[in-house]
Amino acid sequence: MDKNIFHRAITLAPMESVTDISYRILCKEMGADIVYTEFINSDGLTRGCKRGRKKISFLPEERPIGVQIYGSNIESMLEATEIILPREPDFIDINAGCWVKKVSSRGAGAGLLKDPCYMQKMVQEIVKKSNVPVTVKTRIGWDEQNINIIEVAKRLQDVGIFGLTIHCRTRSQGHSGEAAWSWIDRVKEKVQIPIILNGGIFTAEQVKKAFCDTKADGVMIARGAIGFPWIFKQAKELMENGKIVTFPTLKDRIKICLRHLKLSIEEKGEKIAVPAFRKYYSGYFKGMKDIAKLRVSLMSEHHYQPIEEKLYKFLSNSQ
Repeated sequence: MDKNIFHRAITLAPMESVTDISYRILCKEMGADIVYTEFINSDGLTRGCKRGRKKISFLPEERPIGVQIYGSNIESMLEATEIILPREPDFIDINAGCWVKKVSSRGAGAGLLKDPCYMQKMVQEIVKKSNVPVTVKTRIGWDEQNINIIEVAKRLQDVGIFGLTIHCRTRSQGHSGEAAWSWIDRVKEKVQIPIILNGGIFTAEQVKKAFCDTKADGVMIARGAIGFPWIFKQAKELMENGKIVTFPTLKDRIKICLRHLKLSIEEKGEKIAVPAFRKYYSGYFKGMKDIAKLRVSLMSEHHYQPIEEKLYKFLSNSQ
């Protein structure tokens, strides 16, 4: 595969309980160039966890797509790779950036940053095992006193990774503070592999700024895409034509929200999908006038029909 696939690419980040098939499809339709699965625990996958096995499924229209795995044990990660490869993803992506304690404290996710040598060995073995490109997503370091992204990037390039996504915060920052985009150019000076910028991207304007202010090959959007798939379309409009022309109306938002919910129900069943969908409402209806009371009401629903009725009643009363 040509590494130019990352050139000016706007990608959807792997996010647990967010980037399932239903949402990936919507984001692809809105212009996401590359999408990734939710991150998958290698230990669970190798033990036959049904949820983990379901996460590695995807549809042809989602391509190019990366399946992301995480873990601290090399053998488990290799076994997980063997399970994933028959699905023929475009990439296998290794999560070396998850900051949450239950992951990083066990040496997985961003915990790998504490031992770059071990991280390099793990990635090297996966690259050897895989017949598809291997990419890595990581952070700039464990904390402010231990920023080692340049060393990490060099080590990973040496073992043959296809591209590197850098969340421009440390593990200790989590999602707080500003993302230090300046590290992108510092890394670009030392390696030749594609570098994708992640962190601090919530608007189309910030996508454009990331490309203008850094030498990033691509930009990855995470929280900025939750409940607002239009961000990909807006970003492309801004970059290609110099202005945004797509501003979703309340009717547009309701239509896509309900389509998303229907797709999720088809995938997971109403009992699971409807409660799990609550995380998206704030994104879909952010900034809409008099929406707060309705949003609270939607959070209490467990079935599709009353949600549709409430949304269309609200639309009718708003016109």
